[in-house]
Amino acid sequence: MKAWEKNIRRVEPYVPGEQPKVADVIKLNTNENPYPPTPNVSNASAEFDTDTLKLYPDPSVTDLVNVIADYYGIGHDQVFVGVGSDDVISMAFLTFFNSDKPVLFPDVSYSFYSVWADVYRIPYKEIPLDEDFRIVSSDYYGENGGVIFPNPNAPTALYKDLDEVEDIIKHNQDVIVIVDEAYIDFGGKSALELTKKYDNLLIIQTFSKSRSMAGMRIGYAMGNPELIKAMNDVKFSINSYTMNRTSIVYGVESVKDKEYFDKCVSKIIDTRERSKKRLTELGFTFPDSKANFIFATHRSVSAEYIFEELKKRNIYVRHFSKPRIDNYLRITIGTDEQMDKLFDALKDILGNQ
Repeated sequence: MKAWEKNIRRVEPYVPGEQPKVADVIKLNTNENPYPPTPNVSNASAEFDTDTLKLYPDPSVTDLVNVIADYYGIGHDQVFVGVGSDDVISMAFLTFFNSDKPVLFPDVSYSFYSVWADVYRIPYKEIPLDEDFRIVSSDYYGENGGVIFPNPNAPTALYKDLDEVEDIIKHNQDVIVIVDEAYIDFGGKSALELTKKYDNLLIIQTFSKSRSMAGMRIGYAMGNPELIKAMNDVKFSINSYTMNRTSIVYGVESVKDKEYFDKCVSKIIDTRERSKKRLTELGFTFPDSKANFIFATHRSVSAEYIFEELKKRNIYVRHFSKPRIDNYLRITIGTDEQMDKLFDALKDILGNQ
């Protein structure tokens, strides 16, 4: 090994869902929203003054921060905005997880958590879910350097009731607790109200799922002003101009159109519930999803075989080659038409077994 190679930071990177390059694909593998953003975004795009692109964007992202704060009824100093929730969580890891004690998160969860911990050299411990893939609150009572978990969890789609979430926070008031709510709009109740009671709680959400704006990369954190200031201080020490001008404008318009947002989320929930029935009829079992995806396993046919057969039919779902979940498929909820094509394909695949 050359001397300089010893100083390279080497990590096992996060592997995102496949982005197929061919046309006419039914893409149900990355939990994107099948519906377009609010028409307000299209209108804003048509009216956008491209001459302003010669100027740096607002480093404080004031317009977007303010509209998010007003939407949730919290202070403008309680919102942090980043380039997707991945960026926000990464910034939170860098800002808050600086103890020599391990950060705790579930063993079956968002696989980026361990990647960030490795990149920033943060000690961590993965806490096993129970046999039903549920987060057990008491498993997080021990001494630690911080806690993070998604609610609903991914890839299981299971939601943890607010009293159980509070139980974890209550037993970890000396560290930062992060609740990753990327899928909260599809079921359950946000833990945001608990930030009034616990100053060590940070809530993180995204525009990528329920707001149909994965391509714009907008995420945000909400918590007490001290936490938000600390995150901004770290952000400004790395890159002051993280949010581009178009993302700010489109993000503001998305938040303003609550009627469209509610309608879109409702359609996905209705399709999800219908999909649960169809999958059950086809011989699948799954945890009760409160997200925009279903985590399913078949009683007799392997997930890997179904995954490969679906790809041959240009239908993409997600398969994880990991212990405990390697016989499961994570299926994003698409439009009714997309889901019907999926069910027809599954019926054909399973019928040939």
